[in-house]
Amino acid sequence: MKLRGTYTALITPFRDDAVDEDALRALLEQQVREGIDGVVPCGTTGEASTLSYEEHERVIALTVKWVGDRVPVIAGTGSNSTRETIELTEIAKNLGSHAALVVAPYYNRPTQAGLYNHFRQIAEEVDIPLVLYNIPSRTGVNMLPDLVARLAQIPNIAGIKEASGSVQQAADIYMLTKGEFPILSGDDNLFLPMMSVGGTGVISVVSNILPARMKALGVAFLEEKDPVKALDLHVRLMPFFHSLFIETNPVPVKEALYHMGMIEKGIRPPLCDLTVQNSTYLKELLKEHGLFQRD
Repeated sequence: MKLRGTYTALITPFRDDAVDEDALRALLEQQVREGIDGVVPCGTTGEASTLSYEEHERVIALTVKWVGDRVPVIAGTGSNSTRETIELTEIAKNLGSHAALVVAPYYNRPTQAGLYNHFRQIAEEVDIPLVLYNIPSRTGVNMLPDLVARLAQIPNIAGIKEASGSVQQAADIYMLTKGEFPILSGDDNLFLPMMSVGGTGVISVVSNILPARMKALGVAFLEEKDPVKALDLHVRLMPFFHSLFIETNPVPVKEALYHMGMIEKGIRPPLCDLTVQNSTYLKELLKEHGLFQRD
């Protein structure tokens, strides 16, 4: 599987604390219409940790059904249990997902050897392309470049979503894998810097609201080989890189989508609504860019 370009870390819309299937379908149609390279349901941004098993399976099934073969679906299937991750990944495969995004086990804090065994066992048990997901700020463990290079040798491990916040770490992975292992930025603000050291794309939060603009940034650098244009697009997106992470993701992006008229308000506890100050800041930004539709 070729991992290149802009993939959206899709939010899960709720209405009355249930998955809002109509809003989900509308979001997916917008993503495809604006040229996104792929969608990633049931990840961190999709609030996978608060979805029931039934909801998790339903969101993946609907995403695959409505997107079809127009763009790849990379379903989030990670857990802090190896057994549960295998079960979720098998479900995603059977539902027709093109790949699975598998986060490093959280809370357990395994060693590098434990991480290797975890991902190796999943890859051996389920024949589907796996995208590793390194996000130490949420998991408590960092997948070091040496470990990633070892895992890259396993045939159906297809790439990594690198969200350590370190451009140097991405560069080290590129060097150790001789540039042959796809590296997707897990941080919107590091999309351009990571491409400059060998990154091949991004799994983006900002593309929930601005898919075409995030796609254009990747195209400018990766396809058009125009770093000046890419830098200009990056600078224009910087206010969104800041505002959509002003509080814990996905709280700001879901509020932005609400004000854009695309979803109803709905965030699952223990997350909660933005503070009044941050909400006002976000609304003013949306108004400034012509994206605001409703209070």
